[in-house]
Amino acid sequence: MEELYGAADRERLVPEPPKRVDAPERRPFERDRARVVHAASFRRLAAKTQVVGPQSDDFVRNRLTHSLEVAQIARDLSRALGTHPDIAETAALAHDLGHPPFGHNGERALDEVAAACGGFEGNAQTLRLLTRLEAKTESAGLNLTRATLDACTKYPWPLAGAPVPGGVHADGTSRTGAKFGVYDDDRPAFDWLRTGAPGRRRCVEAQVMDLADDVAYSVHDVEDAIVAGRLDLTRLDTAAVWGTVRDWYAPDATDDELDDVLARLRRVGSWPRSPYDGSRRSLAALKNLTSDLIGRFCGAVQQATFAAGDGPFVRYRADLVVPADTWAEITVLKGVAAHYVLQDDERVALQERQRQLLVELAEVLLDRAPDELDEAYVADWHAADDDAARLRVVVDQVASLTDASAVAWHRRLC
Repeated sequence: MEELYGAADRERLVPEPPKRVDAPERRPFERDRARVVHAASFRRLAAKTQVVGPQSDDFVRNRLTHSLEVAQIARDLSRALGTHPDIAETAALAHDLGHPPFGHNGERALDEVAAACGGFEGNAQTLRLLTRLEAKTESAGLNLTRATLDACTKYPWPLAGAPVPGGVHADGTSRTGAKFGVYDDDRPAFDWLRTGAPGRRRCVEAQVMDLADDVAYSVHDVEDAIVAGRLDLTRLDTAAVWGTVRDWYAPDATDDELDDVLARLRRVGSWPRSPYDGSRRSLAALKNLTSDLIGRFCGAVQQATFAAGDGPFVRYRADLVVPADTWAEITVLKGVAAHYVLQDDERVALQERQRQLLVELAEVLLDRAPDELDEAYVADWHAADDDAARLRVVVDQVASLTDASAVAWHRRLC
């Protein structure tokens, strides 16, 4: 499949000299994957919120474990389609790098803070990290190939071209900010990576990454909720859950339609017939369910995509096809997790405190910069030529923090 990707796909923004002759032989997309895995921002995901805080439970997923699971799903689906698995896996590993402390909740707070410099968006921040902030190649971040960077671009447009926000994020926070993939001052790198792209269309590798993300959190949020004792799949309050599904994801869905979707899911052989009790047998059964659901969703997408065209399923030569029934099943699982986990009153109150903490931290850093900034951001501060650029530096600093370090910085400075 390597031969399906040409020289332009393998090109890097900054040309690199040949590697040492005694170094292990790795192809360009393999190098991309390694660079993301070794990035500081990738390690920090271990201490950043996925749905609930990483310090709240030994079992609960954090941004790092979620990213690893998304990467596995993306790699398997990509291989099945004949798309380059290293590209899809790297995009999945990188897809949440730009998330600030406290997940989408923190994203919402920083978007308000950054209003004067073009807002904040986790996907645009990911591109900024990959092409500027991560220290691998001066002025070019990790200096990934064009094909990999394009696969990392979930929303290939700037703020000015973003659709009107609506709905909710995976963790239940409202989509108050527009979804976009590049800040205005990162347009040179964005324009380079989108060379040859047809308008706002996403490459098929980015579509694989995005679907893998949806599949992972729809299934794994349910798994986490069951183990935490918040959800029993054998006793669902469907009337209440369907209300959440309509409020959050599918406003036009009827009770009958949602009942049919749940009935299909219950026919999955590993769907539980008795409550989870914490035993190894029960945990094994739950793992079988998550595996079966992921296989069910990805298998349906693979079949539909093959049925829609002959391929090759590379870059802009094809699109991923997600059957309506499959998307409905993913949506119902999201709604189940949302109802039993994400609407908890204590969690809503905690999110309000977290947003206030980030706003206060950004304000005090802006007042005291550059003295309180990490050294890398001190250099960015001195290089900034106006107030908006200096505000962006402060936002970059806050976004880089983990949940725990944001709390510690706030305690020290505020």
